[in-house]
Amino acid sequence: MIIRQIKPEETYQLRHEVLWPDQPITYVILAEDVTGLHFGAFRDTDLLAVISLFVQEGSARFRKFATRPDCQRQGIGSRLLRYVIEEARRLGAQTLWCDARLSAAAFYQRFGMKPEGAVFYKCAIPYSKYVMELK
Repeated sequence: MIIRQIKPEETYQLRHEVLWPDQPITYVILAEDVTGLHFGAFRDTDLLAVISLFVQEGSARFRKFATRPDCQRQGIGSRLLRYVIEEARRLGAQTLWCDARLSAAAFYQRFGMKPEGAVFYKCAIPYSKYVMELK
């Protein structure tokens, strides 16, 4: 598996299929995609997972982290997230955060991320903000 930077539009199909298949594809396109860094995990030419990173003033946020269902629980998402954590550090971020579905809470906690604030909902799916200090 290799991880490399990709164009924002290369993330859209996988974001849509994994995260919001019941919404129009425009739902997964972010206005800030043009300012972010986007990464894909590949096996040969097959895109297995995507994540987008936005860094601003010492804080980094990742969004639209999606792994193909047939590739989940194989360490692919973990490797991709580790890569993005290192990239955020390299870019000078002191903190890293995301809005995560509560169903993924245990995954983020394994990386040392901690919930912050109250649970909120997007289209009836419960989310929480998870934060990590980058040292």
